[in-house]
Amino acid sequence: MHARRAAHAALLIAATATACTSGEPKTIRVTVTQTVTSSPSTKTAADTDSGILKMGATKTINDTESDARITVQVVEYQQPFKGPQPMKPQDFQGGDIWATINIKICNVGTTDISVSQRPWALTYSDSTRIESTGSSGGDMPKPEFPMDKVVKGGRCAAGLIAYPVPSSKHPERIVYEPDGREPIEWAVKH
Repeated sequence: MHARRAAHAALLIAATATACTSGEPKTIRVTVTQTVTSSPSTKTAADTDSGILKMGATKTINDTESDARITVQVVEYQQPFKGPQPMKPQDFQGGDIWATINIKICNVGTTDISVSQRPWALTYSDSTRIESTGSSGGDMPKPEFPMDKVVKGGRCAAGLIAYPVPSSKHPERIVYEPDGREPIEWAVKH
């Protein structure tokens, strides 16, 4: 839009200069039309160009080096976890209740992939981050997302990852950051 205005201004200056140098006073009328092709945005913060996805959104990852293609989705965040309660987190784990993320990763390519809980984390507005503990089995929330499992082409892995979180605050984002890749983030509503 700024380029169009600049072009019209240059045309007006050129037309005025031409009219003054011909010896005869001329009146030149220039009409500038502004075209607006977009409407005001109704997108939420999770929809913007910031790259943060809405809860439930699926992201496709194409890894040309390993010839792998996967889809990654965060289905839901629960704080506190609403199912059967595991033993309260221990002090060294840093939280006083359990929260869960429900995720699904599908191998839409033909190359086998490995999935794990390790690349997943919760981030907070105060810049703190809670990593996956890797706790599994026993009374942990079910169904659990697998640890270090191979997923063949055309198959998916889904389940819950539990986090010991402080009950007094909620995360802003869920982050998926596998080794050597840019992080993918989902906004958490609370």
